[in-house]
Amino acid sequence: MQNCKSASTPVEGNLKTEEEELGKLVDSTLYRQLVGCLRFICHNRPEITYGVGVISKYMANPTQAHLIAAKRIMRYLKGHLCFGVLFPNQKQKCEAVFLGYSDSDWCGDKVDRRSTSGYLFTIFGAPISWSSRKQDVVALSTCGAEYIAACHATCQGL
Repeated sequence: MQNCKSASTPVEGNLKTEEEELGKLVDSTLYRQLVGCLRFICHNRPEITYGVGVISKYMANPTQAHLIAAKRIMRYLKGHLCFGVLFPNQKQKCEAVFLGYSDSDWCGDKVDRRSTSGYLFTIFGAPISWSSRKQDVVALSTCGAEYIAACHATCQGL
């Protein structure tokens, strides 16, 4: 994929990757190697974490659609090589501000109806901790999903 065309985002908007039983199966070993490499890259490229998490669910029986989604993440990385987790220069006088953000989507997974929580913490304007994961319970409202996400973020912030 050295000469591939770059992508502007790591995943398509409203990405739906439900199990495609009719899709053509691809080499699962190659797919697992690709997903493993992408999971390693997530340590300093947090913007691809969501997409890598989505494609990681299909490592047992990947189809052509899942491989295309994985290759889109690779195309995004190819076009955005200068991005990453950057910390401010020690010589700069920055104020040590600790900021935290949390959010959730209500009923984001249409299969099991669970919501996804996420948080991001920064200090000196650089990210130091982040997470995006499915909630353990099914939230009955958007308010409930937001409270669960805020609880996870608060525990991490403390």
